[in-house]
Amino acid sequence: MAKNGYRILDSDMHIMEPPDLWETYLEPEFRPQAPRGVTSENVRDLRMVHPDGRLWGLPEVHAGNVTQGHNFKKNQGIYGTHAERGWTPEVQLEAMDIEGIDVAVLYPTRGLQALSEANMEPRFAAAVARAYNNWLHDFCAADPARLLGAGMLSPFDVDAAVEEASRCARELGFRGIFMRSNPVNDRNFHDPCYEPLWSALEELHMPLGLHESSSSGVRQVGDQFEPNFMLRRVYAQPVEQMLAMGSMCAGGVLARHPNLRVAFLEANCGWLPWLLWRMDEACEREADVWSPDLAMPPSEYFKRQCFVSVEPDEEPVKYVIDYLGNERIVFSTDYPHGDSKFPHAVESFLELPTISAEDKHKILWDNCAAYYALDRDA
Repeated sequence: MAKNGYRILDSDMHIMEPPDLWETYLEPEFRPQAPRGVTSENVRDLRMVHPDGRLWGLPEVHAGNVTQGHNFKKNQGIYGTHAERGWTPEVQLEAMDIEGIDVAVLYPTRGLQALSEANMEPRFAAAVARAYNNWLHDFCAADPARLLGAGMLSPFDVDAAVEEASRCARELGFRGIFMRSNPVNDRNFHDPCYEPLWSALEELHMPLGLHESSSSGVRQVGDQFEPNFMLRRVYAQPVEQMLAMGSMCAGGVLARHPNLRVAFLEANCGWLPWLLWRMDEACEREADVWSPDLAMPPSEYFKRQCFVSVEPDEEPVKYVIDYLGNERIVFSTDYPHGDSKFPHAVESFLELPTISAEDKHKILWDNCAAYYALDRDA
């Protein structure tokens, strides 16, 4: 397709799951417990509820706030016809054509909340992930060359997560997997319990996309701003990603797993130079005690194995490139969420005055292809 001479790979495009996804795709044993999507006048209402009506994976304070703010009318105007047509694969492909996107890797909307409940029963949580992945496989079948899946893994049973990662890679043909960056089981990612999963992802050559949401059913940094959702959204995603990056880069995960690729998605990138500098300084002082696996500064592990996504209009990306170069940044539109710049996301990025055409080529295709190992196919 190539827009203005650029091939474009969306590292983190979203789908809108049908409200009955889990009621339909869960194995019969688990269907009575299935999360159920809320239907409302908001065309991108992402709330789900338990069978008894309690909110699923969200604070109860969010029960009635989905229509607050000027974005409600904006969303109705931009996405109204997409919702009327059921957010089908055909709608997804048309949205990609409008933006000029050649290939997109698909992440969830309701699915971001599906496993953000405290103390989920491990077998049920694993089944929730399997059901989503089966639905996503069917969705991508409409055009498997352009619609690529990122599979969901449950953190509540690492052995089950290893098994599902293998199924995602070998049977479903997905190009990566994702987890919430906000711990839901009171264990940071550098906890030894996750070691079998990181080893499996290395063996499978499957990258890990860490993706946060503005809300969670378990403790999240945004909680302290309730009920001000604006301030919650400002902090929740980037700060939770910073915490996850600490586990991966300074907690020793990447040192122990040199072939694990990790992306920190949909949380801006302008904070990255400061955080890497801060982690390097801390490890210079105390890594011998607290992170003895590190053989080099955390920033070097990031440069070797990690990627971070840029927003379409994020002018501070210039400073990230100045500090790190242009090889560790990927692009995403965030369609069809309320803070997406759709249908002008790609256009907004191409108009950024602070970075070069070479930077844009790398960010729009090359880096993302390297992260998802699409360059091997080419």
